Amino acid sequence: MKTPLILSLAFLSLASFAAAETTITLSGVHNCCKGCANGITKAAADIKDVTVTPEGDKVTITAKSKSNAKKAAEAILAAGYYGASDAESDAKESASAKPGKKLTAATVTGAHLCCNKCVTAVADAVKTVPGITGSNIVAKEKTFTVQGEFTEAELIAALNKAGFTGTVGN
Repeated sequence: MKTPLILSLAFLSLASFAAAETTITLSGVHNCCKGCANGITKAAADIKDVTVTPEGDKVTITAKSKSNAKKAAEAILAAGYYGASDAESDAKESASAKPGKKLTAATVTGAHLCCNKCVTAVADAVKTVPGITGSNIVAKEKTFTVQGEFTEAELIAALNKAGFTGTVGN
C-alpha cells in the first residue's frame, strides 16, 4: 500500500506546483503587427520560467512565480508597450508624470515604434492632447519630440490609452 500513497503524494505535489503559477493579463496593449508581437515577447524573454502570449490587444503573462510575472510586465512596459493589468500594481502609469507641469516641448523616449502603423497610432494619441501643436514621430526611432503647451501627465495618459508608454524629458 505504500506505492499508491507515494503516487498520491507525488500527484498532490504536482497539483500544488501547477496551482502556484501566476497569470497576469495586460489589456489595451498596442500590437498591430508581427514586429509588435515579437517585441512584446522578446521584452520578457530573459526572465526565467515566463511565457508571454500576445493576442490582439491582450498580453497574457504566465510565470512560475509572482515576482517573475511582475518582472515580465515591467519589462514589457520598459519596451514601450502599455496595458491595464488585471493584477494589482503590476502595470502602472508612469510615476514620473507631473500633473501640473506645463511643457512647451518634450522628447519622448522608449515608445515602441516598429512600423508606420505604430507611428500612426502614436501620432493619433499625441493629437488628442490639448495644446500640442506639432510632433516628429518616425518609424524605428527610439525618440520623438512634441511641441506646444501641454502637461506631461496628459501626454503619458494619451500614450497609455493607445497602448504605449515612454519617458518624457525636455
